[in-house]
Amino acid sequence: MNLYILRHGIAVDHGAAGFENDDERPLTGKGERKLWAIAEAMKALEISFDLILSSPLVRARQTAEIVADALKCRKRMEITDTLAPQESAKPLIEYLRDQGAVDDVVLVGHEPFLSRLIASLISGNSDTSVLLKKGGFCKLSTDDLKHGKCAILEWLLTPKQMELMR
Repeated sequence: MNLYILRHGIAVDHGAAGFENDDERPLTGKGERKLWAIAEAMKALEISFDLILSSPLVRARQTAEIVADALKCRKRMEITDTLAPQESAKPLIEYLRDQGAVDDVVLVGHEPFLSRLIASLISGNSDTSVLLKKGGFCKLSTDDLKHGKCAILEWLLTPKQMELMR
């Protein structure tokens, strides 16, 4: 399985007027533009997904929708609470295992959850330092997805690197 991990794009600041509820903070115009460039880079890299899973928070959902629209795979997009910010990756890993035969999955979510997930899957320790910037994109590969060390880090790209690829 190829597990792609994408952090949501630049969002409205915490506590901004009209967006006091963190769950409702949307992407900014700049965040949307950068995400379209990142999605174009995915196309240039000929990346496709069997499944797009997104956190239910607005900024992550918008990020996933941009990717789904750019890659023409909206029918393969699902929202799951297992990608909402939380302490443990176990519910997400169980959810992924229950999906059956999928080869290429992208997870769209938040920090610090995604960095901890990457660290846990590549080292077995969620405290390993990994930095996933807003719009950052990572590829892990695994033959047997499980909680703990089971994956290889193939690459981790910054948004700027992605923008240069399109």
